[in-house]
Amino acid sequence: MKRFESNQDRSSSKRPPAGFSLIELLIVVAVILIIAAIAIPNYLKSKMLANEASAVQSLRNIVTAEVVYSTTYGIDFSHGLAPLSGTGINPDQNNAGLIDEYLASGLKSGYVFTFSALTTDAQGHPSTYSMTADPQVPGTSGMRHFYTDQSCVIRSNDSVPAGPGDPPIT
Repeated sequence: MKRFESNQDRSSSKRPPAGFSLIELLIVVAVILIIAAIAIPNYLKSKMLANEASAVQSLRNIVTAEVVYSTTYGIDFSHGLAPLSGTGINPDQNNAGLIDEYLASGLKSGYVFTFSALTTDAQGHPSTYSMTADPQVPGTSGMRHFYTDQSCVIRSNDSVPAGPGDPPIT
């Protein structure tokens, strides 16, 4: 025959209760929060540095595309980023296919790219240009501002939009 235990018999057993106590659970949550507090700022900083590296590489791609554009079409430089883009099928002066559509849109990796024709030749083609890359949200998508022109030197400034007088990146 089975013996039925009363509530008194169950509570007096020597077996510990199953599961975690509230204190143990709170300690685990606290440890996880401390680790997250340490890791999140490092993640955000590394994301900004990655965006900056992407912006510099994008400027290098644009400068290279401008040199190829000038050499290929026998004119100085393009009128902006859009003519450097395109599918690459039947390329011409307005659809060179030298950079991707994202970069040609002027927004990439948290940076805004701005093309400015400084001087033009007799046919109206830019003979000098400037290109800036500024963070969309300074302090969040990137810290540094970048600048380049037909000299192919990329310059940076930590606080304001970069220009031709700023030091080259190293």
